Amino acid sequence: MHRLLRTFTALTALTAFGLTGCSSGSGSGKEKPAADAGRSTAADRPPESAFWVDPESPAARQVEQWEQEGRPQDAAVLRRISEQPMAVWPAGDDPAPDIKGAADGTAQGDRTAVFVAYNIPHRDCGQHSAGGAGSPDFYRQWIDKFARAIGKSPALVILEPDAVPHIVDGCTPGEYHAERYELLSEAIQRFKQQPRVKVYLDAGNPGWIDQAPKLAEPLQKAGIDQADGFSLNVSNFHTDETIKAYGRSLSEAVAGKHFVMDTSRNGKGPLASDREDAWCNPPGRGLGTPPTDKTGDALLDAVLWIKRPGDSDGPCRGGPAAGQWWPDYALGLARNAKDA
Repeated sequence: MHRLLRTFTALTALTAFGLTGCSSGSGSGKEKPAADAGRSTAADRPPESAFWVDPESPAARQVEQWEQEGRPQDAAVLRRISEQPMAVWPAGDDPAPDIKGAADGTAQGDRTAVFVAYNIPHRDCGQHSAGGAGSPDFYRQWIDKFARAIGKSPALVILEPDAVPHIVDGCTPGEYHAERYELLSEAIQRFKQQPRVKVYLDAGNPGWIDQAPKLAEPLQKAGIDQADGFSLNVSNFHTDETIKAYGRSLSEAVAGKHFVMDTSRNGKGPLASDREDAWCNPPGRGLGTPPTDKTGDALLDAVLWIKRPGDSDGPCRGGPAAGQWWPDYALGLARNAKDA
């Protein structure tokens, strides 16, 4: 997702899923003993969430490890991540194993799982997150397995971060454009065969394609009319208001489609200096607005943590490979959280 990262990384909607209630967003389910200052109180915990929280996320496991190692203060801070719902990014030739736990978990409390389908052929133009399906037919099979694994569970799918913006900025070679449009359109149709799935086709971020109307025709070619909307700011750092303004402009250009936005790391906004490398593990960033379907904006269906806070952008600034858990960076994000 190098280009995506470099250019920086509604209750009504969920009623359509048949959701009428939700459970606590806490992944630990542990109560605080009165004498244990390292654990969060009920008042400290996030409000009830419409989205599924992964109790076995890297952040949740890190919290347990730090508690065992005698780092209760750091563990308490990291709960700002571990107790929030985050997207699942299925990997490998068979995405089903990564989907099953989340899909099954949605039944406990009538919550919605958030997934990212990120396996388009020629992904990321050969950069940090290069890879993807080896052929169009394999991609079709992968998407079919993905959709089947969701089954009848309520789910929100972010479809292929980067894929359309990389066409617009010229990073994806022209000979692949028609194939990509076809695959994206087919993927939307396949996901929409599942009865409780909403699909949001990725549209980049305001710092990448700065004029939103430039995305209108490419999104239409990719099947936006069949999707529930588009996603913005995935793995990026633009502020809430910047994203909302951009989303409203793009919505107007694509027949009023709704959108969702990633606020996982935008609590301090984008890195102001060192623009060339601002995309990759920028220092001093913080968690943004917690995930919610109650946005107060008619066009904004949900605020989400699509990029999992603490997953590295790539081997820069001392980080591990792209997508690998980096506890020290996660702790920094949590300490700098928008509402901390």
